[in-house]
Amino acid sequence: MKKAAVIIIGNEILLGRVTDTNSGFIARTLDPYGISVDTIVTVGDDGAAIADAVRRLTATYPLVLTTGGLGPTKDDITKKVLCEIYGGTLRMDDAVLANVERVFAAKGLRMNDLTRQQALVPTSCTVIQNTLGTAPIMEFHGTDGHILVSLPGVPFETQGMLVNGGVAERIARELTPDVHTAHRTLLTYGITESGLAERLDNFENEMPATLRLAYLPDSPIIKLRLDAVGADSVSVNALVDEWFDRLRSQLGDLVFAIGEVSVEERLEQILRERGLTVGTAESCTGGNIAHRLTSVAGSSEVYNGSIVSYTNELKHNILGVSNENLEEYGAVSEAVVRQMAEGAARVLGTDCAIATSGIAGPGGGTPAKPVGTVWMAVTTPSGTVAECHRIPGNRARVIERATVTALLMLLKQL
Repeated sequence: MKKAAVIIIGNEILLGRVTDTNSGFIARTLDPYGISVDTIVTVGDDGAAIADAVRRLTATYPLVLTTGGLGPTKDDITKKVLCEIYGGTLRMDDAVLANVERVFAAKGLRMNDLTRQQALVPTSCTVIQNTLGTAPIMEFHGTDGHILVSLPGVPFETQGMLVNGGVAERIARELTPDVHTAHRTLLTYGITESGLAERLDNFENEMPATLRLAYLPDSPIIKLRLDAVGADSVSVNALVDEWFDRLRSQLGDLVFAIGEVSVEERLEQILRERGLTVGTAESCTGGNIAHRLTSVAGSSEVYNGSIVSYTNELKHNILGVSNENLEEYGAVSEAVVRQMAEGAARVLGTDCAIATSGIAGPGGGTPAKPVGTVWMAVTTPSGTVAECHRIPGNRARVIERATVTALLMLLKQL
C-alpha cells in the first residue's frame, strides 16, 4: 500500500461551523486503489500554516491532497501558497475561464473580476478541469517525486470529481502504475460487527496475504469490502472473485445486496423485478422514508406516494386506524402501525406499504415507551408483519435509523 496524507484547509472547519466530510471520502475512495490515507491535518486560512503543512507532509508522503482555500475571496490563499512552494507565476488559463463562464451562465449569474480570478493558476501545475464548479483542480510534482493534488473544499465538487471525474483513477495510475487492484462489496444486515467478525474468523485466517477484508459499519448495515492487490490484473480479479464467492456462501441470508448499492436502490430493484408497487404511511419518520425512496432515479415505476399521518385524527380519517386501538394501545403500538400499513396500501393503491409510529424525542417518552421506541410494519401480498425497535441517540439518529430499518424490513419480507 502507498501512503498518503490529506490537508483540510479552512477556518470554518477549525471553528466547527462546517463539518469536514472530504477527508473520510478521500480515504474511502483511494483505499481500493492501494493508497492508504495515513495522516489527516486541518489548518486555517493562514499562509504560514498551509505552507508548513505542505512542506512537512510532502517530505514524508508520496501523495498529499489538499481541500479548500481555492475560492475567490481574500481568505482563499491556497493557490498563492502552492505557487510560492512549487515556483512559477499565476497565469490566466483560458480553458478554466471558459469553464467558470459556463458554470455561471448555467446558474444565471453575472461574473465579476473576483470570479475571473478563479481562472488564475500557477504555471508550475497541471490543471484538471473541475466540471462541477469554478475552482480548478491542480496537480503539482515535487523534485523528489511526490505528487500534490489541490482539490476544492465544496464536498459535492471534491467527491464528484474524485469518482465521476476520474481524479482518483488518475492519481492511482501515476502513483502505482505497476500495481493492479480489484475489490468486491456486499452488504449485510441482522448481525453485529463482532458477531460478523467471529463468524468470519477462519475465513480471514485462510485468506492469502494479497487479500484484505474491510468492515465498514453503518448501523444497522455492515458493508464488507474484499480488496486484492497484485502485479497482474487478470490474476488479481480471478483471486478476488474466488474468495468473494466463498464469502457470500459463508454469510448466506445475511447478505441482502452486492456492490455499491443503497438499501432503497436494492428494494426498488426487487419491486421492479416482481412488478410490485409501494407507498408509505409515516408518523415519526415524517416523510423521510418517502424521501429515500424518491431519491432513486426511476422510482416512479414502483413508488406511488406517501401519507405523513402525524396526528391521530389523520391516522383515523385517512388510513382507517380505529379509534379503539388508538385509545387502548396508543399511536405507538403494534395494532396501530399494522392498520397504518394496511390503510396506506389501500388508500394509495399499492401492493406493499411501510408504516412507522414512534417517539423520536427528545421529549414524549414514558417508562413503558421511552424515547427511541419505534413500531414499524410492512404489508405485502403475503400479509402484514410488525416489529418494535428501541433506537438510541438523538432525534435525527432515531429518524434515520428507523427509516433504514423499515426499508430493510420490507426488503427482508420480499
